[in-house]
Amino acid sequence: MSLDDRQLLRYSRHILLDEVGIEGQERLCASHALILGAGGLGSPAALYLASAGVGRITLIDDDTVDLTNLQRQIAHTEARVGQRKVESARAAMLQINPEIRIDTLAQRADATRLRELVATADVALDCSDNFATRHALNRACVAHGVPLVSGAALRFAGQVSVFDTRPDAQGERGPCYACLFPEEAPAEEVNCATMGVLAPLVGLVGSLQAVEALKILSQAGNTLRGRLLLIDALDAEFQTVTLQRNPACPVCGHLTAA
Repeated sequence: MSLDDRQLLRYSRHILLDEVGIEGQERLCASHALILGAGGLGSPAALYLASAGVGRITLIDDDTVDLTNLQRQIAHTEARVGQRKVESARAAMLQINPEIRIDTLAQRADATRLRELVATADVALDCSDNFATRHALNRACVAHGVPLVSGAALRFAGQVSVFDTRPDAQGERGPCYACLFPEEAPAEEVNCATMGVLAPLVGLVGSLQAVEALKILSQAGNTLRGRLLLIDALDAEFQTVTLQRNPACPVCGHLTAA
């Protein structure tokens, strides 16, 4: 798609970036991002993808806005307490950028539904808060060859990665979420409702997810594919860990090099 004069002005700060330019911005405007979760991580991710001009955004969440959410979930307001989170977030996104298309799904998407939704997306952002949902989304992304931008935050610790099993220029495939967190491995479900979380930490993680998604969609720079970024907000430390693909992974192990 070609940008009109208003869009050239709106996205001028992106266009000034050599790594993005007009072509990269046109890719953003023609792309479709799926965001699973409209809470602490999904709020900043959704707002920034909307402001950046991602042409179509699908937002999935079955929850409603609660007073306890307002400490960190910046897409919502006290006036919208009791509303569906997807509709509250949609209102905030359209206030920033009314030119984009926002589809909402106010339900917990199961594995079958996620496969249908991921099939039309160019990138998926996991902003959910439970392992079952994360694994279902990962399976859908592997099945359709859609890059998955994963984020998590609890207490003062956060992490971000990109799981992209598409072949790179050398024909190598990156690991998937199950390579790092096997589905069969015992995992204790913990969440901020019981453990707490520092408010701006979820903003940091969600914003980094938006950064990675925008790089994927605009084809700019190098992503966190094959790397896990660990954030220690309490001690202000960042660490990057290299991830390896598991050739025996039951989710992506069947994929061969291109």
